[in-house]
Amino acid sequence: MNRTSADCQPQTEERATLLLVDDDDDFLNSLSLAMTKRGFLVCMANDVESAFELAKIDPPEFAVIDLKMPGNSGLVLVRQLASLKAGIKMVVLTGYASIATAIEAIKLGATHYLAKPVDADEILAAFDKQSGNAEIELSSTPLSVDRLEWEHIQRILAENGGNISATARSLNMHRRTLQRKLSKKPSINPTQNHQ
Repeated sequence: MNRTSADCQPQTEERATLLLVDDDDDFLNSLSLAMTKRGFLVCMANDVESAFELAKIDPPEFAVIDLKMPGNSGLVLVRQLASLKAGIKMVVLTGYASIATAIEAIKLGATHYLAKPVDADEILAAFDKQSGNAEIELSSTPLSVDRLEWEHIQRILAENGGNISATARSLNMHRRTLQRKLSKKPSINPTQNHQ
């Protein structure tokens, strides 16, 4: 049974509750179906504000949160959910992965951070992560100049609380130029592994 913003009510079933938050309806519906098949009682939202309203009614045990949505970013919801109920296992998803946002997501209370595309099994594995992996394979190639620029912009953006204007001033860059750079996916070296 999928629960949406219209019918999300406190649960009475014994299944684990899962809040899915993404502005891509196709992805949201597909992931909802996959997670329901894996035994979760799923509740969905398309933005941070409605997701938090649903969570206040019935705090979930698990959450999958897209980082980039209209309005507030998924990082805001990670912080809100962590303050609402201790122990919520949260996985942050993004098509625009960066070191800075991954660090912020974990610091704010996320269990794990995954770059899209992902499937339900990868999300389940991320929920079970209890610690880091010291055996992870390290890349032998340095980051590209474009990727280094992307990481630097993301770090400054995080330092400015996601404020585009303040970030543009800090980088001595025109606001529209910064927005154009942020709208592009970062380049990744073809031989580089990313987690």
